[in-house]
Amino acid sequence: MGEFPLTVRRFDSAAKEIECEVIAQRRDFHRHPELAYQEVRTASIVARQLGELGMEVHTGVGKTGVVGLLGAERPGPTVLLRFDMDALPIQEENDTDYVSTQPGVMHACGHDGHTAIGLTVARMLAQQRDRLRGALKLVFQPAEEGGYGAAAMIADGALREPRPDFAFGLHLWNKRPFGWVGATEGEMMAGGREWGCVVSGDGGHAASPDQTHDPVVAAAQIVVALQTVVSRNVPPLESVVVSVTQINGGDTHNVIPGEVRLAGTLRYFRSAIRDSTKKRISDIAENVAAAMGCRSEVSFGSGYRPVSNDADAARLVRELAERVPGVTAVADDERTAGSEDFGEFMADIPGCFFVVGSANGERGLDYPHHHPRFDFDERSLTVGATLMASVAAHHVLPD
Repeated sequence: MGEFPLTVRRFDSAAKEIECEVIAQRRDFHRHPELAYQEVRTASIVARQLGELGMEVHTGVGKTGVVGLLGAERPGPTVLLRFDMDALPIQEENDTDYVSTQPGVMHACGHDGHTAIGLTVARMLAQQRDRLRGALKLVFQPAEEGGYGAAAMIADGALREPRPDFAFGLHLWNKRPFGWVGATEGEMMAGGREWGCVVSGDGGHAASPDQTHDPVVAAAQIVVALQTVVSRNVPPLESVVVSVTQINGGDTHNVIPGEVRLAGTLRYFRSAIRDSTKKRISDIAENVAAAMGCRSEVSFGSGYRPVSNDADAARLVRELAERVPGVTAVADDERTAGSEDFGEFMADIPGCFFVVGSANGERGLDYPHHHPRFDFDERSLTVGATLMASVAAHHVLPD
């Protein structure tokens, strides 16, 4: 690892020197959350600060995304670092002096922290520009929360000129306490597909169900039957989730409707299991509906691919994490059925998506992601920035 124990300590020292500023910036982002593709204020702050650091800045990448390029004057690898910016449509229930000022919108997944970390990493690495061998491409992404922001940025050229040789991303992780870091080799986060099902029948008077083909009852039976997909059609050692999350049909109490709509999500790790599960969902919906005199039509969204980490990249993250002050535990086996579109950046580029423990139960900072009282231990900002800067420096700074 050459001089990297010393390099890690230098980044840690640099991050701690500006820790108060970093926390203040994170809290500013938290006060002003913006939903997918509405991150105008956030993106303008990011673009301005990257420009002030002397980076080549590209805005409007994937609608509201920002890309900052540093280096590329001397031969060497190009390293992509990604930080997401969007918030969620949740009404915040915290009582802090940095609570969201936007009704019904809050940073409930830590993206305010990710953006602050990204700007801190940019600030620390820009100070090393005279030593760079290669280039750093800092990607500030919109619409991670179901808006396919990574794909939008890629379509707008985020992976071109120059094309990255490595890609790294991070996530603050309230499933684990402050001081913990996880970097898993191979599949780390599940792929996701949204699905919908329209169940059609022949409606009529609720007092004369015998004169109808009731899509409400057929939809209810489909929901129950779908529970057998995982328990009876997926090998026990495979991981799949099939959830029904929406049922909509009917307008009043005394009319059997002609249509009911179901929607849900499919989570998977292997494409073969994804395909067989999709077929099973369609077969169950079609045949259960037909048995009850109804019809069904199932559709699937494009979704996210699984996040699969390169073994060498994950190993590097773990080795560097062990040197970061404040880190007390490093894991290589953290997996989740949650989805993340960072996998789009790693489709054919080696890299690692790692997670940084951010919970603090003693302070009540341990609510789960997407909860209206989500918040995190802000010391994790320094850990995340130090580790990400160290990972980048390993590739573009000489030993």
